[in-house]
Amino acid sequence: MGSAVIHETARGAMRTVDPEKHRRRREQILGAAVGLFATKGLAKTTTAEICRAAGVSSGNLFHYFPSKQEIFYGIFELEQDEWDALLASAAVDPDPWAGLMRVVDRIAAEAFDPMMPGLIVEVLAQAHRDPRVADLVAESDRRLFRGVAALVERLQKEGSADPGLPVETAARWVVIITDGFHTRGYAEPDRDRDAEVAVAKEIIARTLRHTGR
Repeated sequence: MGSAVIHETARGAMRTVDPEKHRRRREQILGAAVGLFATKGLAKTTTAEICRAAGVSSGNLFHYFPSKQEIFYGIFELEQDEWDALLASAAVDPDPWAGLMRVVDRIAAEAFDPMMPGLIVEVLAQAHRDPRVADLVAESDRRLFRGVAALVERLQKEGSADPGLPVETAARWVVIITDGFHTRGYAEPDRDRDAEVAVAKEIIARTLRHTGR
């Protein structure tokens, strides 16, 4: 009888977990870990440091993530929901060019984040060592390419982009042009960010032969 009561109590506790609170706490831990991974790398970051940065106990940390490696995998969650929402919004924008430019703006904004260079280096290093990280990176790229390709296809159908361009190839070059900020944007902090983004958009327009309105 005592065992049954314990199990029933445990089930009741599980049923009362607040999903939103759970999500926020995971994001709190991940947000703290990202800064550490970007500046120190995965190997040199300790779970104790993550706990201090996130303001949680070690028991609380391991309740949400069973290991430091799982926390690293979890950093891909931080942007997935935001990217999915952005791509979904862009897909139904009455103006596909405006939708595409919002995607470009987001990529550029990420590139200018001071933590991004260190984080990219660490993600690429881990991707070479850990097949799961490589898969997460690849899936993130696939989602982005699919979203951009859908916008390019809409531009072609409305006559605002060259219909002779293969959609997948055009989408890849849109991302390649914008991804250039990841390798050059942070290296020269005195550059005019807005001007550089405007130039990138003009290059994309010419690549797609966007005709405007």
